[in-house]
Amino acid sequence: MSERSDKHIFEQIIDLNNLFSAWKKFKLGKKDNADVQEFEFNLEDNLFELHRQLAEMTYKHNSYTSFYIHDPKIRHIHKAAVRDRVLHHAVFKVLNLIFEPTFIANSFSCRIGKGTHKGVAALEKAARKVSHNYSGPCFALKCDIRKFFDSVDQRILKNILARRIKDRKAMWLCEEIIDSFQLKTPRERERVNVVFRSVILPPSFSLISI
Repeated sequence: MSERSDKHIFEQIIDLNNLFSAWKKFKLGKKDNADVQEFEFNLEDNLFELHRQLAEMTYKHNSYTSFYIHDPKIRHIHKAAVRDRVLHHAVFKVLNLIFEPTFIANSFSCRIGKGTHKGVAALEKAARKVSHNYSGPCFALKCDIRKFFDSVDQRILKNILARRIKDRKAMWLCEEIIDSFQLKTPRERERVNVVFRSVILPPSFSLISI
């Protein structure tokens, strides 16, 4: 993406064609969900209203739906509303063009053309190489960042975004999304394994921050 287009990110994000494209991407595999069906019933009105709020910079991220899943341990999920998740897809599509070249080759999560299967294939290739086609030992370190999605430092993330995004309105939108969810107390952070879950943006923002 050129320097000029970097300064016009906001217009690309809120473009109606981009919003409708984001909707098509978002609804894949979700067409039977009640909240998705409700949004689609007045799809054009909903997307045009979202576009208007963004253009006027009056958009406010909605609150999150809270629920628990077993994965296999108990996780506390906070899910954004359909309207906001559609916007997340729209933002991701534009920001991905800027940040994708900055990611290392062996980063497979939340990236177009990557994913679990390609990650496994890359691991197998590396294991073959290190073990000389499995004729020798090969060691791997399995580790995890504790409460990763919940522990991303928002200030650091905003600074990273600001270094690459020179569009003031685009930064306003990113900050509105980043600031849309806050745990109430440090004790709450420790008591449960909380995942900020809004489909695409928070994971991709986390990838940028790490």
